[in-house]
Amino acid sequence: MRRVLVVVEAAALIGSIVAGSIVAGSIVAAPAGSRSDGLDTTVTDVVDGDTIRVDGGALVRLIGIDTPEVSGPYRDEECFGREASRRTTALIPRGTKVKLVFDVEHRDRYDRLLAYVHRVSDGLFVNASLVRDGYAASLTVPPNVHDAERFRRLQREAREKQRGLWKAC
Repeated sequence: MRRVLVVVEAAALIGSIVAGSIVAGSIVAAPAGSRSDGLDTTVTDVVDGDTIRVDGGALVRLIGIDTPEVSGPYRDEECFGREASRRTTALIPRGTKVKLVFDVEHRDRYDRLLAYVHRVSDGLFVNASLVRDGYAASLTVPPNVHDAERFRRLQREAREKQRGLWKAC
């Protein structure tokens, strides 16, 4: 019985690591080159329109999108930056359970996690919602291209219908 329990515990640990889970307080993503089923976590802060912080302190950059910048020590505020940040905060405020889904590359040069973000309560695809409603533009950075065509289509529709930044800026 003990041997079976050890095997089950080891399999569960390996499964958690492969799926991209929290291990000893830090996030471990799935192996490079594979898409994971995702990592359930909680939003602890919205940094700006396309960057959030989650449990364990990890910064997460939303894949496939780019929102206008808010002012900071190294940049000027861009048109619709505050609105994009407020929209992301409205969609996934502090305490919101989210699922992070990874693509090929899991971290950027700033060591932020790169993820597609889905709200657990209803499955809302946050990245796509921001583009569809005109709070973000499509930004394709290979090799993370799984939803690139979808984002381009949503941006085209938002632009044609003058939603959000496409009307204001």
